[in-house]
Amino acid sequence: MTLKFAILALVEAKPGQEQAVWDFLQGGRDIVLGEPATVTWYAFRVDESTFGIFDTFETEEGRQAHLAGAIPAALGDYGPTLLAKDPDIRLLDIIAAK
Repeated sequence: MTLKFAILALVEAKPGQEQAVWDFLQGGRDIVLGEPATVTWYAFRVDESTFGIFDTFETEEGRQAHLAGAIPAALGDYGPTLLAKDPDIRLLDIIAAK
C-alpha cells in the first residue's frame, strides 16, 4: 500500500460548542468505516477550541470520493452552528510514511 494523498482539516469550535464538536468528530469514525478508499482517518484536538481531521488515501479518486462524502456534507450542515469560522481544509501530498 502506497499512501500518496491526504487531507488536513482544522476547525475551531464556537465558544460553548467544544463538546459538540468533540462528539461530532467522534461520530465521524463510524461514517468513514464505510469508505474503503479512506485508508486512515484521525480526529484530534489541538487545544481547547481547535480540532482537526487527518485522512490518507492511495489515490486521488479515493480522496475525491471522501470529499464528496458524508463527513464534509455534515460539516456543511452543522458547521454554522458548531464552528466559529469555515474549516481550514488542505489537500496534501504525502512525501514519506512508515
